[in-house]
Amino acid sequence: MTATPRRTTTADQIKDFILGEGLRPGDPLPTETALCERLAVSRSSVREAIRTLSTLDIVEVRHGHGTFVGHMSLDALVESLVFRGVLSPGDDLRALRDVVEVRQALDLAMAERIVDSLAGTTYPDLHALVDEMVAAAGEGRSFATQDRAFHTGLLARLDNSLVGQLVAAFWDVHTAVIPKLGISVAADLVQTARAHGEMISAAEAGDVAAFRAAVISHYEPIDRALEGKTS
Repeated sequence: MTATPRRTTTADQIKDFILGEGLRPGDPLPTETALCERLAVSRSSVREAIRTLSTLDIVEVRHGHGTFVGHMSLDALVESLVFRGVLSPGDDLRALRDVVEVRQALDLAMAERIVDSLAGTTYPDLHALVDEMVAAAGEGRSFATQDRAFHTGLLARLDNSLVGQLVAAFWDVHTAVIPKLGISVAADLVQTARAHGEMISAAEAGDVAAFRAAVISHYEPIDRALEGKTS
């Protein structure tokens, strides 16, 4: 059975225009009138398309200045996944478990690339973040800011900006959903903090196996919390 082709929308046409013209984030788009003429569509179609693309951060509307190519962040994905995770907590916290699995899968999948990029070097900034996390954990305090900076910092040396954005996005979903569902991992803060140190030390030593083991140790506390919540 042949699938019916999806109808091209005005939003699709505007995306094709951005790509065809080689526009970059921050570049201005033609005026509404010019887009209507260029795409041979109505003003209402252009306005609706701009609203749709704006919610996806593909375009940015600056009132009084015009419409520009957006920075195409993953904010819309984060918002959608957070809502999904909170909307159905009764389903054995499946949405949150899925997010945690994706986070761990990304960290493990990029293990060799991360280790290759850090092997034989020393990154004091990442070690400083670990020290701050360990100190906070010892006092029973969370360390969300340092945690996020550590994970994005690990990937900052890679020539792949998308994976860094994905890791940051799923980190945001993870940390936003946990308090909304009443899950606590306070008792395991020290293990989580120290696992970050094991990750960076393994990467600098060029030890992929040790890095992967540290990643697994890092996620054990949330895995235990989820098991306790659903048992």
